[in-house]
Amino acid sequence: MNIKKLALTGSFFIFLCTHFSHSQDLSSSTFGKGVLNIVGKDSTWSSTVGARMQLLAIANWENSETDGLQNPEQNFLVRRARLKFDGFVYTPKLRYKIELGLSNRDISGGSQFTGNTPRYIFDAVVKWNFYENFELWFGQTKLPGNIERVISSGDLQQVDRSLLNSKFNIDRDMGFQLRHHFNLGKQALIREKFAFSQGEGRNVTVGNLGGHQYTSRLEFLPFGKFQSKGDYKGADLAREETPKLMVGATYDLNKDAVKTRSNMGTYMFTDTGFHETDISTFFLDFMFKYKGFSLMGEYAHRDADDPIAKNLDGTETGDVVQIGNGLNLQTGYLLKKDWELSARFTSIKLDENVTGKDPAKQYTLGLSKYIVGHKLKLQTDLSYLTVDQGTDELMFRLQLDVHL
Repeated sequence: MNIKKLALTGSFFIFLCTHFSHSQDLSSSTFGKGVLNIVGKDSTWSSTVGARMQLLAIANWENSETDGLQNPEQNFLVRRARLKFDGFVYTPKLRYKIELGLSNRDISGGSQFTGNTPRYIFDAVVKWNFYENFELWFGQTKLPGNIERVISSGDLQQVDRSLLNSKFNIDRDMGFQLRHHFNLGKQALIREKFAFSQGEGRNVTVGNLGGHQYTSRLEFLPFGKFQSKGDYKGADLAREETPKLMVGATYDLNKDAVKTRSNMGTYMFTDTGFHETDISTFFLDFMFKYKGFSLMGEYAHRDADDPIAKNLDGTETGDVVQIGNGLNLQTGYLLKKDWELSARFTSIKLDENVTGKDPAKQYTLGLSKYIVGHKLKLQTDLSYLTVDQGTDELMFRLQLDVHL
């Protein structure tokens, strides 16, 4: 299956929706609310069809104390291009979501473990509200990890996520999730999230190679819910009238994992198969918003029982688990006419004795113009990366985000 076939599939789906509109209520919506919104005549199903794209320009320079900026590199690319379908079937208590990737960056990573095919599917999940505040999910979707990863790439405060996320996030997997929430007093809210998944990452077709992955997350919102689900969106576009805070903690254990970053990274091959080790990841994070001001913080820690992959005779293969710590702090303030200034500091300290990688820090300043919220926005940022005993780098990015 190639991109042309996938595009034809999406076009055919939309054609069918239009062709059979005599048996459904088919309507368009306001910008950013989906290309099509369809509800069955008997109200037993619905579907919202959406599309979005991110067009990115990026430039990098190395910075030398003696020679200044040098070795410039630039690139223009379609960073993301997605199709999304969501709605309910049979009852509003049984919801679904399908998200497909079309850009080269979206579908990259195909291998023998994905049937040697591109990884088109991001989300394919069914969510069943089977009893009161309990909801059971089944399918492939994001695990309940750090805030920054769960925030949609279309709702970010800066052009892209931080180095902490790229080094430590636990991303998507195939399996089950159980979610529950309850009120504590008049305002406070507690949310519990549990996941049991395959532990190999998204679109893996060969089945389970090591053990399984177990994820637990607890969230505390002392001042109640954010407006418009703002705890999982960048920037305080709702301009919260009262302070809102979410504090969360996640513990993830991937038993007998065979990749260098839990269910992410590269496979750890040995002369007898795979190196297997228990990998644990811990996140502690928070989100605060009030009257256009936002502050997000994340701490990540990864460890492994046996982080160095070895052959049967004890020789090292060269693959190691990326154990260590990360810290990310990000803030922003929404000005008049929905301009926003933002800043981010990220520190990465992997175990040098195991990974051989020196500590790194990155400083980022961002400017965003929200034309129609996160659905139509122009963002730019400037980042300075400094690596101990390494080469410093300067990066400039400019991105247009359109979400129909």
